[in-house]
This record gives sequence, structure tokens and C-alpha cells, in this order.
Amino acid sequence: MTVLCLVERDGAGAADVSLRALTFARSLGEVAAAVFGDAGAVPVADLSGFGVPVAYAVGSDELTGYAPQAWARALAGLAAELSATAVVAAGTDRGHEVLAHLGALTGLPMAANCASAAAGADGTLRLVRHRWAGSLLEDAVLDASRALLTVAVDAVAPVAADHPAETAVRTYQPGLDEADLRVVAAESAERSAGVSLATARVVVGGGRGVGGPDGFGVLEELAGLLGGVVGVSRVVTSEGWRPHKQQVGQTGTRISPELYLACGISGAIQHMAGCLSAKHIVAVNTDPDAPIITHADYAVIGDLNQVIPALVTAIRARGAGS
Repeated sequence: MTVLCLVERDGAGAADVSLRALTFARSLGEVAAAVFGDAGAVPVADLSGFGVPVAYAVGSDELTGYAPQAWARALAGLAAELSATAVVAAGTDRGHEVLAHLGALTGLPMAANCASAAAGADGTLRLVRHRWAGSLLEDAVLDASRALLTVAVDAVAPVAADHPAETAVRTYQPGLDEADLRVVAAESAERSAGVSLATARVVVGGGRGVGGPDGFGVLEELAGLLGGVVGVSRVVTSEGWRPHKQQVGQTGTRISPELYLACGISGAIQHMAGCLSAKHIVAVNTDPDAPIITHADYAVIGDLNQVIPALVTAIRARGAGS
């Protein structure tokens, strides 16, 4: 059985969330990877280590950016050509969107935020899915000719294959309609790797304590120095200080970075539901009794407007001295 897995890139390599999706996909059969871009963009070393025997560089002259319906059309054609029993993607914004389009195009059901899957004796898939931002686990049965699954970003550890594969790279040019390219997101080279809240290794979070939209400048600077992105609490988006796509929490994005630096965030339960999978949480807050302090690995009790600029200065000084 062939399982087609959409692989997003992070720089020159595969995104961590996609390595998790590949690990999940291996439990369902032999994996073929789909990477959008030219053959040189395929992260062969990563795919080899995760036991992927063949990877498809998917693209065409018309497909020059992120186009969710076109990506879905391409996956539909490739999955049919391979007689794939399942199409798997990481549970990122792109993974969810593309597979939702794929379900609409094919009429197949999509199961989002899966934590595990096992084939039943009757040909169905028995799934465990994250619901309510992971606060509930749902047991479900999927009966479909081809399963469409996204993998909860923190549910599966990225585990390399016991035996690396010699990954062959092939090209696949999808047949696209004009309607498929109606929505295309143009991307700059440095931001086209799929890095988002869901994939970032470092997230610098800001809450009410930032004080207003102008206060996020230093957080952006720090995130840039650390190779990360900015996330925010719900109150920040409610005030209109930052867009909803940056919200971390139950009604936003669940994150699982190596480091979550939470600045001026009290740590309401809805926010913590979105960030507890971070490997390390560092909180900067003036309130020693803020709920987030009890969840933090390290806490700095102080004014973020003093702490963060000092941290930025120290990082820049260290960089200049190296």
C-alpha cells in the first residue's frame, strides 16, 4: 500500500512537522513524498533518513506560489496515479487547507488532527484524533476508498527509519484548470519554506502586558534574532493589535516549538492549551502569581519593556563578538 505524504520545507530541509507526518504515514504503508517546487528543492537527505523511497517534485510553469486548490488538484492526480490508499499532511494551516480542498474535489472525507491510525480487519481505519485543542481524544472509524488525514503537530515524535532509503526524485506536472490558480499566494524566498506558528522552532509570544501594537517591535526583533516567529494571546487579537493568524491557544494555533518565550501573558487555560507542547517555556511577567509561571521552566519576574531590550542587546553583542 502506498501512502502519499505532503512534505513542507523549512529552509533547505523538511519541516519538523512534516517529519512527524512521515513517521505517522510509515505506520500505514510505503510512503511516497510530494514536495511542491523543482527537483532541487526536494530535501533528499531528510526523506532518505525517514525511509522514503521516492519523492515527487510537483510543479508547473503556472504554479509559482502557494495555491491551495491547485496543490489539492495535483495531490488528487498523483494519488490516483499511485493508487494511494491515503494522503497524509501535517496539521499546519497549509496541511489542513490543502486536504480540505482535496476532500472537496474528490468527495472523500477528511479527518483532521490525527494522533494515531490503525487498519481494521474490515478495511476501515481506526483513528484517534485531537479535539478541542487536544483537551479531548476522539476514537473514530474512517471508511473511505482513500483516507485524507492531517496529523496533529505535536502528537507524533519524528522518528527516523531503521534503515535509510535511497530516495529517488521524480517530477510530476499536474493538469490544472484556470480556476485552480484563481488564488495564488506570492512568496519571498526567505518566507516560502512553510515556517509558521505551527512549524516554528522558536516562538516569542506577546500578551496584554506588551501594552499596544507599538510594543511588538522589540518582540519582532527578538524573534528575528532567534530565527523564530511572533505569537500572541487572544486578548491581543481581540484588541486588534495583531492578526488572528498569530494567535496561540484553543481558538488559535497549537504550537510545539523548542522554545516558547511568553512576554506579558497571564496564561489563561485557553492559551495554555495551545502552548503546553512547547519543549521549554520561559515566562517574562511582572506578576509572580500569573498562571503561566506555574507552567514555565524558567520565569523572569520583571518588566518586559526592560527585560526584552536587554536580551536583544546581549544577543547582538554576543553575535558581534563571535
